[in-house]
Amino acid sequence: MKNFIVSVLLLLPLGLAAQEVKIAVVNSQECFNLLPELSEVEKELSTFAKQYQDAMKGMEDEYNRKFADLTAQNDSLTENIRVLRMQEIQSIQDRMENFAPMAREEINKKQEALIAPLWEKIQKAINEVGEENGYTYILNPQAVVFKGSHAIDATDKVKAKLGLK
Repeated sequence: MKNFIVSVLLLLPLGLAAQEVKIAVVNSQECFNLLPELSEVEKELSTFAKQYQDAMKGMEDEYNRKFADLTAQNDSLTENIRVLRMQEIQSIQDRMENFAPMAREEINKKQEALIAPLWEKIQKAINEVGEENGYTYILNPQAVVFKGSHAIDATDKVKAKLGLK
């Protein structure tokens, strides 16, 4: 029985070698950068981010204005009014500190939401090219350790599937 198992294990690689393995590479980043929808996504993301930038700028302007007023009137203010204005300034500063990370998080979420459909579109095209051409694997060239001269580059087929040049 032990000899039978050893024989099967020795013959197993021969059976695998008989199967045709077709491996291709696709530069998905190149395809992504050529998508016409990308410019619209970038424009929408820029508009979205500008709203947060404008809100932050408004808070900074308010902070600077109140700080300048406090500095200019410092000698003529009573202690209670000075403390009240310093608390207002601190409150604005606290809002700005809380707002900045929240804004970055919201912008990142929006970016992910806008870009995800583009990557899904590319993945669908890669899957279709893989099926149509009988590829066993399609790899991204950035992750490939070695690419021989006979490697199949399916990037052009994926770009054609996406209608890109």
